[in-house]
Amino acid sequence: MQLLINPSDELPIYRQIMRQITEAIAGGRLKSGDKLTSHRELSEQLVIAPLTVKKAYDELEALGFIETQRGRGTFVCATLPQPNLEKQIGQIQAAARKLLSQAYLAGLGFPDVVKALEQADRELTEGPAAPQEKESV
Repeated sequence: MQLLINPSDELPIYRQIMRQITEAIAGGRLKSGDKLTSHRELSEQLVIAPLTVKKAYDELEALGFIETQRGRGTFVCATLPQPNLEKQIGQIQAAARKLLSQAYLAGLGFPDVVKALEQADRELTEGPAAPQEKESV
């Protein structure tokens, strides 16, 4: 799995790592038992400090998404945390209202929102689309 870090993003780098890993788990691109890249390897790939990756992994482990097995590596947990379904539905409904309000204020219609949701679903389940190279003239 390829992680993409944006240093100019308002979200701290360790949170960007956490978000991308949880999205990959939610979208099924990372499954229970899958091995994650080591702290050192990932920090080298992303050209960031190893402690930044460690912080992301430590927080994901505390949340119950990943587990470290001494001498073997870090893996997606076999049993993922089960959220409070009633609370999650309320949060999703609130987010949906906010999304629709933003879309309507921007002059977009419901079909545009559905297209955006379908694109987001593809990114979660298939991974982000690779940046397209511009053709030289």
